[in-house]
Amino acid sequence: MLSFRKFLRDLSLYRKSIFLSIALFVIGIVLGAVGSESIVGLVSSEIESLQEYSRELSKAAVPELSFFKFIFINNAVKSVAIILFGALLGVLPAIFLLMNGIVLGLVVSIAAGQGENLFELIVLGLLPHGIIEIPAILVASGYGFQFGYLVLKGIGELGARERGERTVDWKEFFASAVRGAFWIVVFLLIAAVIESTITYHLVR
Repeated sequence: MLSFRKFLRDLSLYRKSIFLSIALFVIGIVLGAVGSESIVGLVSSEIESLQEYSRELSKAAVPELSFFKFIFINNAVKSVAIILFGALLGVLPAIFLLMNGIVLGLVVSIAAGQGENLFELIVLGLLPHGIIEIPAILVASGYGFQFGYLVLKGIGELGARERGERTVDWKEFFASAVRGAFWIVVFLLIAAVIESTITYHLVR
């Protein structure tokens, strides 16, 4: 059931939903990079909250372990929740992607405005873990969009088709969702290890 080969097959089947995730994330990055006052006000509290968490975690006896637990639990819980709450017609995955894209775009925009080295910020601060973490989050959102699409399709088929003629295979989707959640969490675990060790020491 948790076969990695089947997981890759699922990604191919849900590629339209994953492409939608990528598009919304990129739109969020662009909106954040533009950095209008309304956009800044929308995410400033979240950025301040993350900065406060970072300062507190840095004071721990073993900061690497504290960062690892916070990053992994936060990302894993949110990713699984995004898959589940995608049932609400994909609204929450869309908000999640746009907000995260805005935060990323805004952070890079602010850093550029302050004259910081963007090469170091991206290559040292984002790339080591982001190359795994970001695709995992995009895939989780893709599953959420697929869930929302199937719910909408299923509702449409309720009055239009007899039970035997309905095309939504919930058993197959839930099996793929469990499989997807498993591998997404595995990738987020790897990303959290990298971010709390390699990235942490590169950007100190």
